[in-house]
Amino acid sequence: MTNIVDALKDAAGPGVTIMRARGANLIDDPQLLETLNSSGADIIPDKRSPQELIDEAVAIAEKADSVVATLGESFAMSGEAASRSEIGLPGGQETLLKALVKTGKPVVLVLLNGRPLTLAWEEEHCSAILETWFGGTEMGGAVADVLFGDYNPSGRLTTTFPRNVGQIPLYYNHKNTGRPYGGNPRVKYVSRYLDVPNTPLFPFGFGLGYTSFSYGVVKLSKRSAQGDETVVASVEVENTGKRAGEETVQLYVTEPVASVTRSVEDLRGFQKIFLQPGEHREVSFRITPADLKFYNSELVYDWEPGDFVIHIGHDSSQLRSATVHWKRSQ
Repeated sequence: MTNIVDALKDAAGPGVTIMRARGANLIDDPQLLETLNSSGADIIPDKRSPQELIDEAVAIAEKADSVVATLGESFAMSGEAASRSEIGLPGGQETLLKALVKTGKPVVLVLLNGRPLTLAWEEEHCSAILETWFGGTEMGGAVADVLFGDYNPSGRLTTTFPRNVGQIPLYYNHKNTGRPYGGNPRVKYVSRYLDVPNTPLFPFGFGLGYTSFSYGVVKLSKRSAQGDETVVASVEVENTGKRAGEETVQLYVTEPVASVTRSVEDLRGFQKIFLQPGEHREVSFRITPADLKFYNSELVYDWEPGDFVIHIGHDSSQLRSATVHWKRSQ
């Protein structure tokens, strides 16, 4: 097992100095600390005051070229009977991060957490955010590989990150609203917030790396199908960046009209492809009636004829679409 600091030192080599400061305790609440330790967290707090910890970290950051802030939660803060009423960075960690950003040095936020966090300020002010969840005993080396550019990250979020707790519950496959917000704040009586956008901070399926990808138009093998036929949906994906990398091409299906209200989109497949800079490839998905099924009002898992919108893209919010009409066999 190698921790993140030691892994960074190994990756940096002899010509680079890695300095370290605690910066903040995981939490400052002694009662919460006792609760977490009773669950096996084994958190040993630093006896210095929060300001002393921050002052030390800022002094070291001012000597550095860049800052890696490793922040987040204990494993005991997630799971059954471990809910939090506020899901930002806990304790004095947010205060520490703001002090580090104030130095003017590039700050990379490395997150260790077991749930989506509210990171609106962090997303705006940090140079980069690396989500590691709880990566296990070999996480240190993996983090170092990503931070030093030896590996081009390609992970995608399997959950939705809200802008604040007021947006919760928030998930990609929600039901549609009869009063959709079209973007004009002057229009009243629509489903929107007054203080934040309706959209999440980071949508389901989202993820960045050290390169970029572009998508062409979605092509369907047929615009009309029936019965157990198969429709092939394809799209051309190109690596438009300067680094080789992997892209997770995602397939979603929407049925606008059905006997019961359907979600705005449902993930029905994905493929991970590797492309060199400038390389492009056609990615195809075979769609059958099995991809159209849902539980109807009689709790029967079946599909209904109608129009289906086929979406393909980078994540649940960046999609290209085409429509196919599917009917029952005669």
